[in-house]
Amino acid sequence: MREAFLPSNRQARLARLYAASALACLLACGVPLPAFAQDVGDVATKVPSGSQMLLAADTLEYNNDNQTVTAIGGVQIDYGGNRLVAQKVVYNRNTKRMVASGNVEIVNSDGTKINSQHIDITDDFADGFVNALRVETVDKAYFAAESAERMGGVLTTFHNGVYTACEPCEDKPDKAPTWRVKARKIIWNGEKKTVRFENANFEFFGFPLAYLPAFEIADPTVKRKSGFLIPSISYNSHLGYSVKVPYYFALSPTYDLTVSGSGYTKQGFLGEAEWRQRFNNGQYSLKMAGIQQQDPDAFIDSAGRNVDSGAAGDPNKFRGMMGTQGQFAINERWNFGWDVLLQTDKNFSNTYNIDKYNAAVHQSSVYLTGLNGRNYFDVRAMHFEVQENTLNGNPAARSGQQPWVLPSLDYAYIPDASIAGGQLSMNVNTRVIRRDDLDETYFERYLPGSGTQRVRGIEGESSRLTAEAEWKRSFITDDGLVLTPLLALQGDVDYLNASSGSLAAVNQMATNLGQQDNMRSSFARYMATAGLEMRWPMLFSMASGSSHVIEPMAQVFLRPNEQYVGGLAVPNEDAQSMVFDATTLFERDKFSGYDRVEGGSRANVGFRYSGSYINGWGTNAIFGQSYQIGGDNSFAAPDLVNVGAYSGLQDTKSDYVGLFGINSPNGFAASISGRFDEQSFEVRRAEVKAAYSGLPVSLSAKYAFIQAQPLYGFTTDRHEVTLGASTHLAENWRVFGTGTYDLQESLLVKDGIGFAYNDSCFTYLMTYSQSRDLNTREVTQSIGFNLSFRTLGDFGSSTSAIDTIQ
Repeated sequence: MREAFLPSNRQARLARLYAASALACLLACGVPLPAFAQDVGDVATKVPSGSQMLLAADTLEYNNDNQTVTAIGGVQIDYGGNRLVAQKVVYNRNTKRMVASGNVEIVNSDGTKINSQHIDITDDFADGFVNALRVETVDKAYFAAESAERMGGVLTTFHNGVYTACEPCEDKPDKAPTWRVKARKIIWNGEKKTVRFENANFEFFGFPLAYLPAFEIADPTVKRKSGFLIPSISYNSHLGYSVKVPYYFALSPTYDLTVSGSGYTKQGFLGEAEWRQRFNNGQYSLKMAGIQQQDPDAFIDSAGRNVDSGAAGDPNKFRGMMGTQGQFAINERWNFGWDVLLQTDKNFSNTYNIDKYNAAVHQSSVYLTGLNGRNYFDVRAMHFEVQENTLNGNPAARSGQQPWVLPSLDYAYIPDASIAGGQLSMNVNTRVIRRDDLDETYFERYLPGSGTQRVRGIEGESSRLTAEAEWKRSFITDDGLVLTPLLALQGDVDYLNASSGSLAAVNQMATNLGQQDNMRSSFARYMATAGLEMRWPMLFSMASGSSHVIEPMAQVFLRPNEQYVGGLAVPNEDAQSMVFDATTLFERDKFSGYDRVEGGSRANVGFRYSGSYINGWGTNAIFGQSYQIGGDNSFAAPDLVNVGAYSGLQDTKSDYVGLFGINSPNGFAASISGRFDEQSFEVRRAEVKAAYSGLPVSLSAKYAFIQAQPLYGFTTDRHEVTLGASTHLAENWRVFGTGTYDLQESLLVKDGIGFAYNDSCFTYLMTYSQSRDLNTREVTQSIGFNLSFRTLGDFGSSTSAIDTIQ
């Protein structure tokens, strides 16, 4: 038999570029594992009882002496959903066997195709013998063998077989696939639901990498079967090298269990177990992990700090976690779910990279959500676990300063019918927060002796109930002017039970800012707004075929002053982020949450522009300014986190904000945005982005500038440049790199490079990256790689060392 796949010298040379890492993976695995399982289909498929055989052929010959019937020329047999096509078929009535020859193809009822030049099969399609066959499954997995035989309708044996999930090359059918497994014998046991490979070799681009004496996988028709899964390896300076081996228990069609063992050269054995169960209306999972650390002091840095436990020499040998996730549909409108993490210390799941729970900040929550048309309801209890280390001055107790949110509720209602010809929308938000540790940030480490501080979170309990309604309606004049009057009303009720330490911190902050402390245990407030928006879109069409829309725009909002802000009376938990730029210029309330509400009368003035050109290019722009035209400026009033400081809105005339962008049909796009001083036009904040995505090169560049913000702890300007590039060296090969440079500190903060190979059945990725601490200039290096074989699974690092550019 001529091999179905033959290696080429060129591909063998390519394989040497990363054969070392691939071989290491295979040796670490020991054997390929159950991900082989694909729908291979039977070489000879049983036919349902009562089925009728339909035969079509050019010629039929009957031989009564030999009890044979011969069909010749364009033979097609349909039997029980299976089809056989051949040039000649001889049926023996005595032995009840059919011998097909000449471009034989069997298409099973499941879509599996079997091709050969000679097939000997029983008339019930149960037993048979095939020479030089090829099998193509529905999901494009391929088997080839010199011969195969089926006995008792149960056991199928392939002799000198080959398996791959790589599609053969149409132009070069004899070209070796990216990978394949050759076996002296492949035994498929339909009763035990297993497939066994004996005397197997794993080949990469036709280059042999590993010899596997024997291994067994799940029956191709079985989607879930107990067995070992693909192992993985990793490296961490605190943990050492590790190998993780998972085992899967298929206990039932609706529930299963996966247990894993990881061996770390520095810390010992880590055990994991995950239970999953599915119901008609949802599913849930439960995960546990634990380790008895051999060397906790491996986490101590050069300054003698334990980066995971917060204290040098901490005898925290046992570390563990328990996490559970679930979601259930109560009905078509309502869903209930949860995501909860419990662990012995704040950084265990992140340190040991526990899947689903390894994020730097994990949100534990229990929630109920409802959605009906344009109406939305969400109530949830939340807690945030900040999985951090204590290196480089990070506060060790930051995770403990995160509050419990018990609960948070959001409700939005928009009536289907118009109200007075306009649209009415209503929102309700409430939250109850409890914090066990005061969250305050002192800036002495930035400004020695300054005494300036922020109180980001009150120790104790605080709650707020907010209800808001907004009505607006648009009118269009004969000249095209769009007028949109607006009415809005918001009311809040707040309660606070702060600890004595929190009250002392607030009092100290008020003293430092020259303010009078006026923290209250409870208060109610309101905000009423009457507004008018005016837009006049004007379309200009040019002879060149381009069109441009220029839209002058102005807004006026009349409202009273914001209440209870001058005396630091409002705990600000959800409105701590404040960025004034072109995207927020025309917002009615520019605060990001409900704890602060914009007060005083304000006007926003500017224009929007968009253009399109006949060659496919497009442009867009926004530019404008905001004015405090009456009452107190909320952004000039101090609060516990100095949210309005340096915002550009703290003066009567705001800074200018603008944005300009272009895009092209060939993959190029760029934008520039910024905030500029309203008198000198000095740049306060800026961002420049450009990207090109095409073949064979993709490029990206970003520059960011933020002026000094001493009250936030940034005493100097911040300049940062990030560059990225990716290029295709060949059809499937790609090299990429990225780097971020801090212009203010003259430091390459992080950089990385990598290369990758990708085709329809295999992906290879290898990366190297470095990061440097701004204070200590300490360098951290990371190496990552990943091999992904279609139908076999992934192997290598669970995450890449750097982000890649497509």
